[in-house]
Amino acid sequence: MFRALALCLLILILPASAHATPGTMVTGPTVTMETNLGKIVVELFADKAPVTVANFRRYVRDKFYDNLIFHRVISGFVVQTGGFMSGMVPRPATYPAITNEAGNGLANKRGTLAMARTWQVDSATSQFFISLTDNPNLDHHGASPTNYGYAVFGQVVEGMDVVDAIARQPTTTVGAYRDVPIEDVVILKAYENQ
Repeated sequence: MFRALALCLLILILPASAHATPGTMVTGPTVTMETNLGKIVVELFADKAPVTVANFRRYVRDKFYDNLIFHRVISGFVVQTGGFMSGMVPRPATYPAITNEAGNGLANKRGTLAMARTWQVDSATSQFFISLTDNPNLDHHGASPTNYGYAVFGQVVEGMDVVDAIARQPTTTVGAYRDVPIEDVVILKAYENQ
């Protein structure tokens, strides 16, 4: 009887964590990115990074990320997207830069999403990256631009194998841009999950 009850409870819990990595319960909103290498599902930390998550969801709803490429791939570090189409043609951000929420207590660990930015602290718009390894050097360490860090706002809960496949792509230099995959890795579409 106890085993049957435990099995029933397990079945009830599984749908809520269907996209989660082992030991992870998904509680926040999720977004799916369908790429030409496979599907990536991310959970968003709306409670810890409300401004960043709202900004990201707005770009997703606008279909901004559809047909963009992963334009920066550094094995053992990050894969980055959110600003270029095939041929490194820029797709300019459509909304103003947001407040940097790097001081939210979240760390740039393997599988997390964080906003890319310039040397200005509050300069992030549409570009983001996924960490391929733990990157404590990207965390918030102080108020100066060099120590402020990069705002984590989500994590991959399904498809980290796809992220790792992106990281294995051979890269080249295109004009002023280094670490560009030779073969396009494209976000075919990104959408919120219900």
